[in-house]
Amino acid sequence: MNNNMQEVVLVVDDSPESLGMLNVALNTQGYTALVALNGIQALAIVDKIKPDVILLDAIMPEMDGFETCKKLKQLLPNTPIIFMTGLTDVEDVVKGFDAGGVDYVTKPIAPDEVIARIKTHIQTAKLALSAQSALDHAGNNVFCVSAEGRLSWATPDVHAMIEQISTGNSIPWASLAAELKQWLANDTSKNITMTCFNEPIEVSYERQQNELHLLRIKTCQAERTATDLKTHLPVTKRESEVLYWVTYGKTSWEISQILSMSPRTVNKHLEQIYRKLGVDNRTSAAAISLRILEG
Repeated sequence: MNNNMQEVVLVVDDSPESLGMLNVALNTQGYTALVALNGIQALAIVDKIKPDVILLDAIMPEMDGFETCKKLKQLLPNTPIIFMTGLTDVEDVVKGFDAGGVDYVTKPIAPDEVIARIKTHIQTAKLALSAQSALDHAGNNVFCVSAEGRLSWATPDVHAMIEQISTGNSIPWASLAAELKQWLANDTSKNITMTCFNEPIEVSYERQQNELHLLRIKTCQAERTATDLKTHLPVTKRESEVLYWVTYGKTSWEISQILSMSPRTVNKHLEQIYRKLGVDNRTSAAAISLRILEG
């Protein structure tokens, strides 16, 4: 019964009898119920607390439910609003949907029916929020899992990365789940390096999202060296070593100390490097080198 305790339902109705009945029904099901007697009170409440769903009476004095709904949707565009109405005229039902409502129940209220609608719309809203999170993170290497390590959603970049490095593994996400579950249950302040695929991957913890965990993933590429420069550029082994240290901002004198050669020899190597790369200064040569080293 208590698994819904963190889910907040705002009930807006000018009838104390309806409020009392719904308050009892919601509390019995483990929801946190907030009540407002009119639209102005409702707006004041949502300014401080964000409900998961709103039950809204259509006919109220001062500000009716339709006007209240429009104002609430401006503040809470993703929160589902369910109209409570004694009206059976199709025109009024349509008016409720046009104002931003997602559903309606007719008075007299049947508590079991209301609870069922609430559960459905809260779950739908959570799924929509997760989908929106995935879209918001598009282009980023993030994914969301349960406490068990099971995948909820991942951005296209993550799916592509896992597919690329998990060749021969028909259940890559299941392979990740066991390690992730253990890590999530312990210290997530430290990144975890996972080696269940062809290449190691590093996972970091971003934040908790409802009952899910938002994680970030990246491949652990081996550190690039001067050998990579020699492989990709038309330079000798010694020239690649000089270029490597130039890339990291070392002066000719510092390079001479590192590579045990004279500064004059370093400069001669640099002249050959400039000629072979078609550049005329250290900055341009370092830019070419950096693109290779950052891979």
